[in-house]
Amino acid sequence: MKLNELKPFPGSKKSRMRKGRGPGSGNGKTAGKGHKGQKARSGGGVRIGFEGGQMPLYRRLPKRGFNNKRFAKEYAEVKLEVLNIFDDDTVVTQELMKDKGLVKDLKDGVVVLGNGDLNKRLTVQAARFTRTAAEKIEAAGGKVEVV
Repeated sequence: MKLNELKPFPGSKKSRMRKGRGPGSGNGKTAGKGHKGQKARSGGGVRIGFEGGQMPLYRRLPKRGFNNKRFAKEYAEVKLEVLNIFDDDTVVTQELMKDKGLVKDLKDGVVVLGNGDLNKRLTVQAARFTRTAAEKIEAAGGKVEVV
């Protein structure tokens, strides 16, 4: 069997139904929309969650609890292995990472993740470091500075 001989199992692929193409197609005239009414019109239908004027479920249920998400800090993430692009004894700041294209937006600061290995001796300045990232930077002879 070759790749060009592969075919789908017979009966597994059905051709799509072409709506509104005459009575012989089995789906002519009203094209499966029935007769008149809001859902038969072009652009017709109701919005998601609409229950015909009845108070919708999402408004009937009570709001519960507190969510801290809107106050939480959001960090730009940088993996440790990408810091190998810098030369030895470089002071890697958050702005330098942005200039090199490692992060698109600084947000509330940069967090350095411990993915991969670091082969260079760097002084890294960031808002946060994971424990493994800090250990690997110091093991390579570098310094960790929280700004």
